[in-house]
Amino acid sequence: PPVSVATQTAAPPVPEEGAPYVVHQDLVDCAGLILGSPTRFGNMAAPLKHFIDGLGAEWASGTLVGKPAAVFTSTATMHGGQEATLLSMMIPLLHHGCLVAGIPYTEAALHATRGGGTPYGASHVAGMQDDPQPSDDEALLARVLGRRIAQFAVKLGT
Repeated sequence: PPVSVATQTAAPPVPEEGAPYVVHQDLVDCAGLILGSPTRFGNMAAPLKHFIDGLGAEWASGTLVGKPAAVFTSTATMHGGQEATLLSMMIPLLHHGCLVAGIPYTEAALHATRGGGTPYGASHVAGMQDDPQPSDDEALLARVLGRRIAQFAVKLGT
């Protein structure tokens, strides 16, 4: 069947309530950046991609150059594309001049995890029942990643 390129807004771009949203000015003000997205067929979800695609002015002005950054994701299954998704989120950060960091193998939980957690970033395997609670290892690795970005931001004075 034919596919139309015309689209209509089905909902406001920012809901009245719910999870917080970032605006472009937040990128100017931040000392570091950690992007997260659920995995969609081995890639970041469309809303994050749409936001990133709208950052042309920030790219041109160097808003994120030299700022530490990292990424995190979740999947329904163990082999659901976590690493591909994390890498797909890193590419625009590199184009923006961010200093992208992951989780080093010196973190014991990276060797012990039976779920999420990769050297590319924090992750969670939610399972087919959509378990919102990360395992102890997943939560620890997420905190490690957040701490690393915060420490880098302090050291860099961003």
